[in-house]
Amino acid sequence: MRLVSQKDHLAGRLAAVGRAASNKSTVPTLSHVLITAEADRVEVAATDMEISLRAPLEARVDAPGAIVVPRLAADIVRSMVPGEVTLEHNEGEGTLSLSGGSSSFTLNCLQASDFPALPTAAPDGITLPADVFTSTTERVARAASRDDTRPVLTGVLVRIGPDDLTMVATDSYRLAVRQAAITGGPAEPVQALVPARALAEAQRAIALADADEIQVGLGDSTGTFRAGDVVLTTRLIDGQFPDYRQLIPTEFTHDLELDRGELLSVLGRIAVIAQRNTPVRVSLADGAMTLSVVSEQLGEGRESIPVAFSGEPMDVGFNVEFLRAGVESVEDETLRLGLISPLRPGLLRAGDESFRYLLMPIRLNG
Repeated sequence: MRLVSQKDHLAGRLAAVGRAASNKSTVPTLSHVLITAEADRVEVAATDMEISLRAPLEARVDAPGAIVVPRLAADIVRSMVPGEVTLEHNEGEGTLSLSGGSSSFTLNCLQASDFPALPTAAPDGITLPADVFTSTTERVARAASRDDTRPVLTGVLVRIGPDDLTMVATDSYRLAVRQAAITGGPAEPVQALVPARALAEAQRAIALADADEIQVGLGDSTGTFRAGDVVLTTRLIDGQFPDYRQLIPTEFTHDLELDRGELLSVLGRIAVIAQRNTPVRVSLADGAMTLSVVSEQLGEGRESIPVAFSGEPMDVGFNVEFLRAGVESVEDETLRLGLISPLRPGLLRAGDESFRYLLMPIRLNG
């Protein structure tokens, strides 16, 4: 195999696709990137057997072939001077030659025959606007759990209906739901539990392809996300996702309208002094909401903002980072915070309720 590609393009493709490779597999090829060069097409691909990613590479092919290269090839190419980079591999040998400008490297590599077969991508999918898919994923996926001992909670429930896209995620401490309008969806809704990591990589695939649309195919066990010529496939999560509709309250003791920018600024300042497990105390009294944090190591901070509140004072504790993430995810200039009692979840939501963010309280001392 011998091919020539521009340094920046080659480094970008190797790095982007390499994100799908495994960081901890005992199978060597799963931590590498496959390069396949044919007369009219070059493709780079990687997989960790949970997700796989493949993307075209712009290159001149002088000799077709295939080779499996370590991910650090991306770092090496990135460090080279601008211009063309040549990759050369002789069949049967265990090394790859990288050269460009006055630089030359020889990397140990693996044979393409040892690389696992990539899953077959679904030929067709449901076409969604890339901006709708990306904005929905960004606001919901952050609420998914990172605890692999509870696989169901590491996923995002994706439902595509005739006129709406809905995503839901929870880590049991918070729950995020976003519903976005679409056109041309399937007559019969389809849904699946997609790993949050796969959705994040699908977002990057959109950026890599510079695509305006993404095709989403949800099968029984495999999901496919196609943005231009970039294709991501992922195993879907098998399990019962919590019935989020039953978890979200519809009536509140207090339903407050807040300025999103002002609240976000206050949380940013208060969070500086908060320790990892230190809750922010939200104190409500006539006409004001006071946010405060007390840290045994650093001290304390508090700040008040005006709010239309009347009645018995109430103190509620929340994880400050989770609360801030919810406020950040609301797109409107104003948001609503619904509260029932200090021991019941609070609900942040946009004015049209297209985004809802349920947050469990933290019991306060004193």
